[in-house]
Amino acid sequence: MEPSAPDPAPPPQGARRVASTKRRGRMTDGKRAVLAALGPRLGLDLDDRPLGTRLTAAFGRVAPRLLDVGIGSGEATVAWARAHPDHDVVAVELHPPSLVAALAAVDESGLANLRVAEADVRVLLDRAEPGDVDHMRLLFPDPWPKRRHHHRRLVDAALLVQLGQVVPAGGTFHLATDWEGYAAEVRALLGEDPCWTVLAGPSPTRPITPYERIGLDAGRPITDLVARRR
Repeated sequence: MEPSAPDPAPPPQGARRVASTKRRGRMTDGKRAVLAALGPRLGLDLDDRPLGTRLTAAFGRVAPRLLDVGIGSGEATVAWARAHPDHDVVAVELHPPSLVAALAAVDESGLANLRVAEADVRVLLDRAEPGDVDHMRLLFPDPWPKRRHHHRRLVDAALLVQLGQVVPAGGTFHLATDWEGYAAEVRALLGEDPCWTVLAGPSPTRPITPYERIGLDAGRPITDLVARRR
């Protein structure tokens, strides 16, 4: 048996991490057919235009925008879009099979205010101007629980600064996780960033996601952390 490859070293201080769209995940011929059929109509291709211009063209209107990142099969995203018909929802997913499932969920919903983008959210935010996104949500992102993998977590100080440059005053950032250490880390980062105020109060209403159910079944507490842009 060949020895396993060592874990990659953490990126240098200040280095930019960009995820690849070539994530693992088996794509059958049927899934490729769904992607080919629904992608042109319900997908969102990012081009060289500013994000706001691209979204106005895709939705045919200017409305408040909700950014849902790492959407899995898409049920929670569909519920979010259905609850906010006066908002446009951009769902961001990198995992190809999840992308297919999300497109199918959007198609079944019949909602006109929801599009799915295969993109790294950091690249998407790079193309955004102030006010292009009003609220951003991550429900149960990969927690990378081992300490040596913490540098792979999506939410870090750089992402919060990047988001703070796009979301207007009064906009929000919402993280839900079943890993207490991840929640504590993000809470501390938000406390150190002058753009954000962590809110107290009841958790936002949302469906229970499949990853959340795994955490609940394992007995892990759920944290919904919401911060408002100052």
